[in-house]
Amino acid sequence: MTFLLMPKATAAWLVEQTALTFEQIAAFCNLHSLEVQSIADGDIIIQGVDPVSSGQLTWEEIERCAKDPTARLKRIEKQSEYIHDRKRGSRYIPISKRADKPSAIAWLIKNHPELNDHQIMRLLGTTKATILSIRNKTHKDMQNIKSQNPVRTGLCTDEGLRDELNLCAKGPIIAEDI
Repeated sequence: MTFLLMPKATAAWLVEQTALTFEQIAAFCNLHSLEVQSIADGDIIIQGVDPVSSGQLTWEEIERCAKDPTARLKRIEKQSEYIHDRKRGSRYIPISKRADKPSAIAWLIKNHPELNDHQIMRLLGTTKATILSIRNKTHKDMQNIKSQNPVRTGLCTDEGLRDELNLCAKGPIIAEDI
């Protein structure tokens, strides 16, 4: 079940723009009916957010519930619009985990020598120079690098590592295969 974004702001918009009961709005926004009543009375001042334009509710659903006070609003469940799965591009790595990158590179080089430098760069978001310096043992902090699994440290996902290893198992792509 997905949760409503900014429930109080959505409740404020529904109070101002619709003829729904406080109980209907409270049930939809997962609030207490007294909270919705205090928003309507002006005790809580919040700028409303339109749930129709954000794709969480339709006007037909609002009109259906406005005609029947016992009916409950049903949220539109479109997971594909709300969850954006990033496949490409750089991703943010917290500063606390950036120090773990050389250890993760060392682990990948030791445990999966079939991975090439480009695949390691994609998995961990690192540079080729860093990978080469760890391979050649010329990294500036080489004495402190202990190989650590990048999945356990949170630098890459298990699926991402599995995909790269499957790519290695298939071998190089030849123009005739395409």
